[in-house]
Amino acid sequence: MDQADKAGASGKGPALFGASLFGAFQLTAPDGREIPISNKRARAMIAMLCLAPDEPIDRDHLSKLLWPGRFEAQARASLRQCLLDLGKLLAAADCDLLNISRSRISLNSDAVETDVAILEKTLAQQQYVEATNQLRSIGAKPLLDQIYFGDEFRDWLDSRRRQTEQRLQTAVSEAFSILEKRDNLTNHADLFNAWRVRAPETKAINERKQGKARIAVLPFKSIANPDDHGFFADGVVDELITSLGQVPQLLVAGRTSSFQFKNSNKTPSEIAGALNVSHLLEGSVHRQGEQVRVAVGLVDANSGFESWTYSYDGSLDDMFAARTEVVQAVTNGLSDALKLKEHETKPRKLTSNREAYGLYLQGRALTIRAIGDGVLPTAIELLEKALEIDPEFAECWTALAEAEINMTVYTPCLDRLERCEKAAGYAKKALRLSPQQAHARIVLAFYAWTQNDIVGALDLAFEAYRLEPNNPDVLNRVGSFLLYCGRSRDALPYIEASIDQDPVNGRSYAILSGVHLNLGNIDAAIDAGQRMVDLGFPSMWLAAAIAVSGDNDAAVEAHQLTKKLMNTVIFPPAGSAPLDPDAMDAYWLMAAKGLWSGEDQDRKNYCMVLEMLHATLHDPYDTTITIPAIWMGQAQMVFKTLGQQITTANFFSFMSLWTDAEPINQVRLHPDFMDFAERIGMIAAWEKYGWPDLLPRPSTMT
Repeated sequence: MDQADKAGASGKGPALFGASLFGAFQLTAPDGREIPISNKRARAMIAMLCLAPDEPIDRDHLSKLLWPGRFEAQARASLRQCLLDLGKLLAAADCDLLNISRSRISLNSDAVETDVAILEKTLAQQQYVEATNQLRSIGAKPLLDQIYFGDEFRDWLDSRRRQTEQRLQTAVSEAFSILEKRDNLTNHADLFNAWRVRAPETKAINERKQGKARIAVLPFKSIANPDDHGFFADGVVDELITSLGQVPQLLVAGRTSSFQFKNSNKTPSEIAGALNVSHLLEGSVHRQGEQVRVAVGLVDANSGFESWTYSYDGSLDDMFAARTEVVQAVTNGLSDALKLKEHETKPRKLTSNREAYGLYLQGRALTIRAIGDGVLPTAIELLEKALEIDPEFAECWTALAEAEINMTVYTPCLDRLERCEKAAGYAKKALRLSPQQAHARIVLAFYAWTQNDIVGALDLAFEAYRLEPNNPDVLNRVGSFLLYCGRSRDALPYIEASIDQDPVNGRSYAILSGVHLNLGNIDAAIDAGQRMVDLGFPSMWLAAAIAVSGDNDAAVEAHQLTKKLMNTVIFPPAGSAPLDPDAMDAYWLMAAKGLWSGEDQDRKNYCMVLEMLHATLHDPYDTTITIPAIWMGQAQMVFKTLGQQITTANFFSFMSLWTDAEPINQVRLHPDFMDFAERIGMIAAWEKYGWPDLLPRPSTMT
């Protein structure tokens, strides 16, 4: 923001100097030039005064905060010298910034304007579009990042940070109330999304849910020709979920969970209970030859009665051409039935070619399924055929990008990096055709991780969240990325919100188990791990949580259960032949004992196997190496795998780095850990988005 903008926001003439408090502290002259302050304690002193401009600081207190551990006389002398040097620097810049007396130091607040003050004044003046833009620019940057002088200083700073953030929360909440009274839903949503990036507390997530009707769109029954496979019906449901998800007063269950109840015999109340919704949207697509009838009904979960219906009759060509209007008609009718305010929705950029659309629906269904012999190669083939017919089909480019990413994650392919790069290229094509896509940005975020651009990955994830804040997949990715960076506390509300909307998605519970394990909530970690197992997913994270609880025998048993749960979908590492059943059993038992028995010999045996795998596998960075290395605290193995090559298959291993329990924490506590973090781009991410919960910023970096 330039000085003219600052003047406009503040309602007075240009500030003599500007101070940036979000992120690393910076002092700027009226012309925008930075005033370099090389003395880190002098810089911290000005920053402290700018953060609490109405609070003079006692000189004795200041000397103790900035020179901890020194004798009192030495600390006072250091402060005097620091003030002398700082006074010369400010005088040279013609800046009358400090008021200094024998007992205390205060800020000449008329001489400087901070970015915090500008934001507060913008909100107070109800300039909400400008405030939203400011919050987007600020993002998740912590106040006065990169400053640390010991525990007492940290406590002082944390207290002022909380006061400042609380003032901002109050101002933003007041803005929400005003915008709601004005019925300005667009500005309300934009401001909320910008604020959520900064304030991921559970309270804000709960505010998002309050007053909203909770609904699930169930898979439509397809009464069709045998060769139809219900793809057209699934396409209608998919577009309805997208459209309804844009209605501010609705909270729509995620597709993954809704589709768990395809052809289910459960009652509406049972399904609604499992999905945590109050209403179900059911329907059918009856196709006979080229004629089609779409029937939709809204069911109240408590009574089981249908409270609203809609139908469409016509030819398949008519239905295909008019499907956007049909989806909009259902959205509007549903809004009327639930007494919601009208809201314009934006349809996705699909295709006008019926054949391309059919191929896309089939390919996307297989992409979402992901696991199974030949599933993803078939998906890619179908999507490529669709794009040959319509190369302007933006959503299909995104689906193809996701299919390529899934190939690198769920299959033992030998060309992970090449496929990931192709996926990024497809995602970029999708964004050129349809710039508002969230999922395409998530694909690019995956690619950024493989390039050690973790800052870029987080930027893309938060941008995707801004575009689709009610998308459970996007919520999951934002939370996951924060978790991988050690920001477990900030990750939790995103993951909980994702599960709240998509409660039957087993993969999310692995992330939730990891979050709770990192936060020391062992019982909650075990519960989340067990829920994951109940939904039919691997039990490795359950084993980790049980081991941390101290029950080694049960952890070994839980880890072995993974083989049974994964059954025939256990793929050997890329380039390796499958093991015979006896060898597979022996391997899983050895791995389970090596990880969780607590016996030194079991651990040594498994470490030797990991070394052998690293030396012989086609992919020496495979998850069969990286995850066990972290869980066993094998720091050097972690450094020479994840430290050399992050792939879309192994980067979720980072979630386990942040468990503060033996022996897992030995990687984080290793003296080479910071070099590793620097090399892979992790420190750059911490500097922008905040340092890990378990890793205080080293004072040498201030």
